[in-house]
Amino acid sequence: MILGIGNDLIDIRRIEQTLDRFGDRFINRVFTETERKKSDKRLLRAASYAKRFASKEACSKALGTGFRKGVFWCDMGVTNLPSGKPTMALTGGALKRLKDLTPDGMTAQIDLTITDDFPLAQAIVIISALPEIRIDGRTPELISTTAPSVVTAEE
Repeated sequence: MILGIGNDLIDIRRIEQTLDRFGDRFINRVFTETERKKSDKRLLRAASYAKRFASKEACSKALGTGFRKGVFWCDMGVTNLPSGKPTMALTGGALKRLKDLTPDGMTAQIDLTITDDFPLAQAIVIISALPEIRIDGRTPELISTTAPSVVTAEE
């Protein structure tokens, strides 16, 4: 069952100008440590940050809040599965909103696709609900996505 869909399209040059103007102040306010480390290693640094920016915008739209109701930029971060597939890791207000959206007996899954073709970067997020996994007949409590793509469970 689809819980939310969001998309965003951004001009990479806008992020490039913002990086030039505000530098670390912008980067530290918007991006997680993992995102900063990954983007700062890239040859096309601004494009990497733009894709992550668009991903956060798309995710906030899929959550149905935008950046309101306790959902902040650093509550959402682009991560990758071992296969390389991108997804979103949620914490704080974004994770709370995801839990509120997810029906009882279901587990949320976040699918993300990102691309760029200068001067544009695009992201699409689909949040789905899947039947909840039970461990030893018990329903584990939801926590932040440490195994990206599915909000993982921990007892």
